[in-house]
Amino acid sequence: MLKRLVLAALALACVSLSAQAGSMSWNIRAFDRHAVDVAFYSQNRKAEWPGNGRVWTLKDYKVHTLKLSCINGEKICYGAWVRGNDKRYWGVGHHNRNKCVKCCFTCGDNVVTPIMNLNE
Repeated sequence: MLKRLVLAALALACVSLSAQAGSMSWNIRAFDRHAVDVAFYSQNRKAEWPGNGRVWTLKDYKVHTLKLSCINGEKICYGAWVRGNDKRYWGVGHHNRNKCVKCCFTCGDNVVTPIMNLNE
């Protein structure tokens, strides 16, 4: 009985630790003459940012810092696409449909990404 209680307590502690809140600041710059929509997708659970079908829209060549609240250890990837033409995309694209190289980071305590340059 005691062994079961100890194991249950350890399992509960692991769940609590794995679900600790983290944050990320993504730095993204779009070098495209068209507006570019951006969203972020968890690779560990069904979650996306900003969520509810919304996106961040970049309309200039400036670096934009987009902040997310996430779960420590969660792998998050960016997806970006030309507004109105999601066949032109960066990262995992619209709705997390594609594979990517170097477009994902792990959530932690105040993680800041390097600048992701989206070239035309």
